[in-house]
Amino acid sequence: MSVQTANRTTAANPGVSTRAPLAAIEAELTFITPSDTKPVFHSSALTGGAPRVLFETERHRVPIHDMRPIAYSLSLDREGFALLRRPTAVEDLYDDVAVETRYYAEIEALLKEALGAARVVIFDATRRSDAGPGAPNRDGSRGPASRVHVDYTAKSGPQRLRDVVGNDEADRLLAGGARVVQVNVWRPIRGPVERAPLALADASSVRPEDLIATDQVFPNRVGEIYHLAHEPGQRWYYAPWMTADEVLLIKGWDSLDDGRARFTPHGAFEQPDTPADAAPRESIEVRTLVIIEG
Repeated sequence: MSVQTANRTTAANPGVSTRAPLAAIEAELTFITPSDTKPVFHSSALTGGAPRVLFETERHRVPIHDMRPIAYSLSLDREGFALLRRPTAVEDLYDDVAVETRYYAEIEALLKEALGAARVVIFDATRRSDAGPGAPNRDGSRGPASRVHVDYTAKSGPQRLRDVVGNDEADRLLAGGARVVQVNVWRPIRGPVERAPLALADASSVRPEDLIATDQVFPNRVGEIYHLAHEPGQRWYYAPWMTADEVLLIKGWDSLDDGRARFTPHGAFEQPDTPADAAPRESIEVRTLVIIEG
């Protein structure tokens, strides 16, 4: 069953979830502290190490629900994320060539099936680990992203489309009524995940005013992401003990603005029952643009 056909949202109210509460753990997430000035941070690509954050953050203890009991009905258009079982045939996800050929081909096929798209453009992959300096990537090592954030905004989503496909093609797609969805595909490299799992906000529970546009400074450009301010009505989920045969689809931006999910906040957190000898979290996320025409 595809992600779309599993969507139980009504056509009259495409962005509202009415789920009953599930059993949850209590854990702390890191949120931005709202201020009167636009926040900014220097990316790992600029610093060569950990990002340099030039704004205040705050930690809040929140209930984070197990998504597995409702995984069959999660929708990218309602919650903004989905959990799927999709094994990979790639044995070494630290092999750049294997990732950029065989693994990218798997991700393209997965998203075409899940979203009914004719075209998927993959433009980035990032490995992360909470061991030592982080997981190796061509542009440096990366650790888990602990601040709750969305990778794109209403401004930077369209710009990323232009950067990837070019201005002329972006104009053609948007003027012609195509839908473009930015989707991250997140997979454990090794499992089960024992440390630093990913928490995801139900996008229908997030108020627009809690998404704080933040400048992200790179060596040759300034991008923009959202950080999330805490609000008690936000609903949080995670997939306990994810394995390398599972993926999370996370919506980062949707060109449609009709009440459905457009931006999905997420961030790593520390489970309260993490064993002292837990294995490091190792993961890979592939960033894509899913293009739906006609």
